[in-house]
Amino acid sequence: MMDARERFTRIMQFDSGIRTLYWEFGYWAATLRKWYQQGLPKIHGIPDNHPDDKTVTGEGIPSPELDSVKDREVSTYLGFDKGIMRVPVEHWIYPQFTRKIVRETDTHLIVRDEAGITQEVLKQGGSMPHFLGWPISSREDFEKMKARFNPDDPGRFPENWREVVKTFRDRDYPIALGGRPVGFFGSLRDLMGFERTLIGYYDHPQLIKDILVFLTDFWINLWEKVLSQLDVDLALIWEDMSYKSGSLISPAMFTEFMLPCYKRITSFLKSHGVTTIFVDTDGNCTDLIPLFMEGGVTGMFPFEVQAGMDIVNVAQKFPTLQIMGGLDKTKIAKDKASIDQELEKLPFMLRRSGYIPYLDHLVPPEVPWELFVYYRKRMQAIISQPYYGD
Repeated sequence: MMDARERFTRIMQFDSGIRTLYWEFGYWAATLRKWYQQGLPKIHGIPDNHPDDKTVTGEGIPSPELDSVKDREVSTYLGFDKGIMRVPVEHWIYPQFTRKIVRETDTHLIVRDEAGITQEVLKQGGSMPHFLGWPISSREDFEKMKARFNPDDPGRFPENWREVVKTFRDRDYPIALGGRPVGFFGSLRDLMGFERTLIGYYDHPQLIKDILVFLTDFWINLWEKVLSQLDVDLALIWEDMSYKSGSLISPAMFTEFMLPCYKRITSFLKSHGVTTIFVDTDGNCTDLIPLFMEGGVTGMFPFEVQAGMDIVNVAQKFPTLQIMGGLDKTKIAKDKASIDQELEKLPFMLRRSGYIPYLDHLVPPEVPWELFVYYRKRMQAIISQPYYGD
């Protein structure tokens, strides 16, 4: 029987003679808590201290994630295939900053967190933090930060690294390098803040380029160590650089600042046998797809429908692009007729192959358990038809 790793590999090679994977992207914690009340058997549950607005990962989100837990009930109930696991190395700031309270008022705390970001938070209750400062605001800050991006620091690898390698060598599921925060827009945003990043393209272009070259060198050197011991099935790059109307930067800016880094890192990966390279970016990324592909990217996800992304159109325009996701989560919340209509995308996508279907982001709590089960069983019945493979 074909395992999830082999199935993933063959799907990414556009083998239309096998069924695609039974995967889902993930869920908000609030969604699963609601589903437990609506009929989802609660076997393991999710931690009581895991906030409603945090992720519960599905098969399409590489685990482990920094602030998430892994779903076990939905996948068991619906018979999903094993999902992606991420190689557990530290891709970001290490050692982290020491979390400290910078200032305190009667109602708020000014805190510098482990990533070096200064933010104002409420003492009581939950709310979005007010971001006040970022670890890099000047070239001097950047030079100081370099010490926290040492690829040779043994602390970047878990203490049981040898056991991890041994386990991964005998796996029946795909493993991935990268994921958040590995990327060339999202990383800048985490280091400099959104506004300073956008202004920096104009006011400090050389600093932006120097940071991106430094990060590229860092990730390549880190991955060299991993790939000398492991063969991995895919690499993941995280950007989240689009919104409903399009990209947050122009194609010209992408070409000048990001494309050289993409070409370097994808060339390195492919020379080490990693031929499947996905980008995770939300919003409407239509204008960026050809640039990502020029940079060596082979696939993208999750293709948010409400932002104007249509996977059938994308697949027709870019026949060699690997695609995951692209099913409208808002349709699943409506009724069975809307679900049936949304699943009409599947026959073309399955014949084309190179595609793993799931919703276009985390499943929101507005989706009733009954309709989610209908959507999944209907989709899995379509996927498993002999016409589409084994």
